Amino acid sequence: MPKSVVSLDSSLSSDGSYDSDDEYQQAQEEWEESLEQLAQVVSVALLPFLGKWLGRRWSYWAYARYVRFGLSKSFILGERPLSSPP
Repeated sequence: MPKSVVSLDSSLSSDGSYDSDDEYQQAQEEWEESLEQLAQVVSVALLPFLGKWLGRRWSYWAYARYVRFGLSKSFILGERPLSSPP
């Protein structure tokens, strides 16, 4: 066997727990980095799109309500059913 392979094999088998701790630490760091990237995608791409969509939806609703009721109490409270006389 070449000397480099033998030295790698001996270092792996001599302290196996150390290597698994390093692998766990590296996996944990990669996981945290992936979560950061996901948070950035959400904050840069998804939230502005969602805000734009909800804003337009709300403005269409508010304008339709304004056309129907005008700026009166019923614009905020909505239509009230007519009460029947007692």
